[in-house]
Amino acid sequence: MLRAAVTMLLALFSLSECKQKDLYTFKVVNSRGKLVSLEKYRGSMCPKPPERPPPARDGGPRAGDVAPGLRSPGSRWSPARIRKKMPQSRQRQPGIDSHVSLVVNVASECGFTEEHYRDLQQLQRDFGPYHFNVLAFPCNQFGQQEPGSDKDIDSFVRRVYGASFPIFSKIAVVGTGANNVFKYLSEEAGKEPDWNFWKYLIDVNGKVIDAWGPKVSVKEIRPKIADMVRQIILKKKEEL
Repeated sequence: MLRAAVTMLLALFSLSECKQKDLYTFKVVNSRGKLVSLEKYRGSMCPKPPERPPPARDGGPRAGDVAPGLRSPGSRWSPARIRKKMPQSRQRQPGIDSHVSLVVNVASECGFTEEHYRDLQQLQRDFGPYHFNVLAFPCNQFGQQEPGSDKDIDSFVRRVYGASFPIFSKIAVVGTGANNVFKYLSEEAGKEPDWNFWKYLIDVNGKVIDAWGPKVSVKEIRPKIADMVRQIILKKKEEL
């Protein structure tokens, strides 16, 4: 009886933990072979405000103080003022901007390569990196169209397409050896990649919003991404 109860509690705890997972809780290997947490793409840290120098001995103004009646340029938007105006829930993570992400399994020698890479980089240029990131995962499972090493892939994409978004180490996205990130994405979206350039849209909470195959162009989903980024910016303005 007691053993059955313990087993049930463990099962419920495991289910609870699974439900609490989101994209940014996973760790992956980047193109340089270093293990990194996707948590860094949940939001970008604003720089800390500089420490104020001690007051002058004679009681005069500190170095860098603004004369009475004058406003320091940009002071309204200083990180300190932003944190002061933010609700307590945001202050626990000071200076963080929320992110939308588009996770893509990419390949260098696919018929969809050129169009997708050019449009993905345009997304990154227009919306990133403060509120949006493309997260690219090379995969060689479909048509053997990503045969190169991580270094070769990274170099090719940055040289040919000017990619400025993160590119990770080559992985499997389906089957028994599938990377945990794509297992999670497939389960949450109810859609598993069957070719290169599947695109999974992730909201600010790390949850999957939708997924599209390679025949759906990046330009077709751009309005949805633009709207999500717009909502982040509007919410941030309300909090200031």
